[in-house]
Amino acid sequence: MKRNIIASLLSSAAVIVTGFSSHTLPIGLHIKTTLISRMATADEAADAGDDHITILGFGSLLSEKSSRTTFPTLKNFRLGRVLDHRRTFAHPASIFFQRNIANLETLEISSLSVEYKEGCSMVCSVFEVPNEGLSAADAPGDTFIPSQKFLEREEEFEITRVRYEELATSSTSGKQEIKEGVICRRSTDEAYIARWGQERFQKNYLDYGIKTIWGWTEGIRPCPVYLRHCILAAWSCDSEENWSKDGIGGICYNSFLDETVMVDRATSIREYIDQYPEVMNTEPPDNLKERYSG
Repeated sequence: MKRNIIASLLSSAAVIVTGFSSHTLPIGLHIKTTLISRMATADEAADAGDDHITILGFGSLLSEKSSRTTFPTLKNFRLGRVLDHRRTFAHPASIFFQRNIANLETLEISSLSVEYKEGCSMVCSVFEVPNEGLSAADAPGDTFIPSQKFLEREEEFEITRVRYEELATSSTSGKQEIKEGVICRRSTDEAYIARWGQERFQKNYLDYGIKTIWGWTEGIRPCPVYLRHCILAAWSCDSEENWSKDGIGGICYNSFLDETVMVDRATSIREYIDQYPEVMNTEPPDNLKERYSG
């Protein structure tokens, strides 16, 4: 029943996102057909070369369309699984206040991060981008040190390499090789202030009434515009072979609902959406519809 509730909400969202009538296919089926031909294989990824960096997306970057707004020259978009990490809505994002889509009164202010948790995993997007200012020029050997430009883009996170494996496809079988990709991981308030200074922390958080970025243990909830964006992104991500037999989402979509948790580290996003289905009807402002529509 819960799966059907979310699927029906996504079908309704198709009208909002694509402008199609309610008689068209559900949004997942429509977007899926436009992405199948572009889903890359691990072999194709190997051709990207040493001058590229592998990025692992876990929220809005689950959508190739959304990923290209940040990385327009990305290559080999495909699916993988991040190992020993958990995806969670557990910290506020200053950008949500700056764009006026956060609700401090209800604490619907949270963005996504991943955190180390042995034994946990989640499906992610995997793609390569040219190393054009993303890695520090003085990084020794194959060591990845994020550049100042990359740090500015993802200011509150620890940008680091983590282990992942490619998802098996019809052309691959057996145990997949463990590789490394770059991801935005949970950090600390102390690390943020050490890097950017107290003045920036004041401007981006304290001035909005937020006393901590990473110290939340309860209360904080996902920013609804952003959560809807991520769910639509996850719905659109899967290729035909990853689609479930019952037609209700694919591997990526179901991973996002079941392997993403709230700040309590117990409530899944599937359970949260079942409790607050109105999230899927929370449209972004007109000036943000292109950015926050999956």
